Amino acid sequence: MLNVIDLRKMKANKDKITMITAYDYPSAKHAEQSGIDMILVGDSLGMVVLGYDSTVQVKVDDMIHHGKAVRRGSPNTFTVVDMPFMSYHLSLEESMRNGARIFQETNAQAIKVEGATDEILILIKRLSEAGIPVVAHLGLTPQSVNVLGGFKVQGKEKAQAKQLLNDAKKVTEHGAVALVLECIPKELAGIITDSIEIPTIGIGAGVNCDGQVLVYHDVMEYGVDRLPKFVNPYSDFNTSGKEALTAYISDVKQGNFPADEHSFFIKDPHILPEIE
Repeated sequence: MLNVIDLRKMKANKDKITMITAYDYPSAKHAEQSGIDMILVGDSLGMVVLGYDSTVQVKVDDMIHHGKAVRRGSPNTFTVVDMPFMSYHLSLEESMRNGARIFQETNAQAIKVEGATDEILILIKRLSEAGIPVVAHLGLTPQSVNVLGGFKVQGKEKAQAKQLLNDAKKVTEHGAVALVLECIPKELAGIITDSIEIPTIGIGAGVNCDGQVLVYHDVMEYGVDRLPKFVNPYSDFNTSGKEALTAYISDVKQGNFPADEHSFFIKDPHILPEIE
């Protein structure tokens, strides 16, 4: 299993980091078997697997439940679990308690928080000092989508770009072990990546980041109706899965399934009359 030192070495060696967002045992198992470097248990599970409209309805218990399942499926992969909406925005004491609970109960290697306000910077520092690695998240931060005015690219204007660069330096200085950059211009992501010592993981941030993360269901095109611009699907399970289920339904309706090779038989046919 990789550790935070390994991730820094990968950045230094320009060895691209691969990360997938997974939410359950089978997807995590699939990811580990494929050789993924990191798994993120994202609060996007609210929309992808729970059917919510956004991430804001996801609670700490949801993250722990799914985090445990992922760890069972990928015990040898560096796993990061999101702190969900409002679990780290109240008192520092409560935020620390929630972070510790997620980290301990899921057996994750790190937790992730969005933003770089003064309060969050203090939290990153305190969690790090307590022995809990923290991955930061800047750019489009889904938990703040209502404040941002929707899912929009961030950092296109000079002032905002400078702020993102400053925030990236601040989260690094306060102890973050990696930084997710979401939906920012490719050029800005490259500047940020070259300006900090910790690895950057991009999603909709171009190729200049130290690594990339996509959602398992987007990569597989599984259960999603439309894909963001930054996603390149590598399969089409929506189609192949539907075809498989349609074929199954047809075989059952026509009496073609189960066939003899799917059935069990009494070895001694002489006992049948006794049963009847």
